[in-house]
Amino acid sequence: MQKTSDKLLTVFEAAARTGRRVATWRRDILLRRIPYVKIGRSVRIPAEVVERLIRDGWRDAVEPGQALK
Repeated sequence: MQKTSDKLLTVFEAAARTGRRVATWRRDILLRRIPYVKIGRSVRIPAEVVERLIRDGWRDAVEPGQALK
């Protein structure tokens, strides 16, 4: 991932966008599971990280009777 981002989100914005709890985002930051930007005391999450989380978690629906892979 590149170290520059056009859009940085607060923890609250990332939580609102994904439905994950603020505490979950803060834990992931604390454990360095996701990249983040620290500006003074503020923490920002690149929008690409949130988009990637959504994209990687996407699952298409299956037709009734179709076998799951």
